[in-house]
Amino acid sequence: MRPGDTVPRLGVAIGDWILDLHVVARTGLLDEAVGNAASIFGGTTLNAFLSCGWEAWREVRWRLSSLLGMGNRELHDAGIVERALTERTAARMMLPIEVGDYVDFYSSREHASNLGKMLRPDGDPLSPNWRYLPVGYHGRANTIVVSGTPIVRPRGQIKSPDSDEPFFGPSRMLDFELEVAFVTGDGPPLGAPIPVERAREYIFGVALLNDWSARDIQAWEYQPLGPFLSKSFATSLAPWIVTLDALEPFRVEGPVQEPPPLPHLAASDSENFDVALSVELSSAKLRRSEDSPRTIARTNFRGMYWSMAQQLAHLTSNGAGVRAGDVCGSGTISGSEAGSYGSMIELTWRGTRPIELADGSSRAFLADGDIVTMRGACDRPGAAHIGLGDVSGTILPAPN
Repeated sequence: MRPGDTVPRLGVAIGDWILDLHVVARTGLLDEAVGNAASIFGGTTLNAFLSCGWEAWREVRWRLSSLLGMGNRELHDAGIVERALTERTAARMMLPIEVGDYVDFYSSREHASNLGKMLRPDGDPLSPNWRYLPVGYHGRANTIVVSGTPIVRPRGQIKSPDSDEPFFGPSRMLDFELEVAFVTGDGPPLGAPIPVERAREYIFGVALLNDWSARDIQAWEYQPLGPFLSKSFATSLAPWIVTLDALEPFRVEGPVQEPPPLPHLAASDSENFDVALSVELSSAKLRRSEDSPRTIARTNFRGMYWSMAQQLAHLTSNGAGVRAGDVCGSGTISGSEAGSYGSMIELTWRGTRPIELADGSSRAFLADGDIVTMRGACDRPGAAHIGLGDVSGTILPAPN
């Protein structure tokens, strides 16, 4: 929201500025890219635009690039530059979409293997189905919150190893999960799957996501149907969605998949993206002493075993539909080295290797007052820098 506004406005990030799409659309400068542009960009979310489909997404992006290009005077000649631009630091960010459904996947081989080693030390770290399909679960859409929203420590049923009965109380093993989510447009009619090779027509773009997790609650509840209350209390989403077209210069091949995927999940093109990611942790004590947060993890999205295209193809393979504003999380993104793990449970190996902070404290899991900030960006020679912004949240104590 811009200073003085009473309702959210849609915008495009331009360096340190935000371009107000409604102001631009009312001039008619976007009409050749998408019909009824003033109405579409006059809403409070991107959902109406997402429903326009991938050809309109591409046309609007090209049109905006042309309007903002060097030497183009259309915005200036229309007298709207001053009215359309707002400093990013002056704006209050909101959720960019009205979330329909939320699905979270489990698609990093390294992350799944690490958890398997902890939970099944004498068996195969990966379950028998993991190499054949992108494992996932349905989350709770109405607890997706915009970056910066405080996260209240959840309470739930927890079972101690030395007790036969669970107790109810605050989570003692609160964790984050570093993820990249993709946002969809409207899919085909119910019953019509989306093939892998057409997935990019239905994926509008990506945003950073933190799938907060209460590991002790999860350990007690997850059998036989998987995560439930340990995940549903909050999920943080970045306010910026980077279009798939903007990521095109950073498209790369993913890991070799063995055994080869079944035909409906087989990809003939490179479907992964080179996105550098990091996680910072700051304690309340660090902030009081004005010390910098500690970067506790660095990894990359390119190593995901199951790609976004395969995830969407699997999600719809039984005929399930997707709508504009649906969110699909990648699952925790972890690399092969200890410093590249995307969750506290991996970084501290379930609390046995605590992380030391500059304030003299250590962390097995997150403490009240901690702030977790995730960042993402794409860089390569000859291509424009693409930033995914950040997603952060402050841990508040559990209610009495």
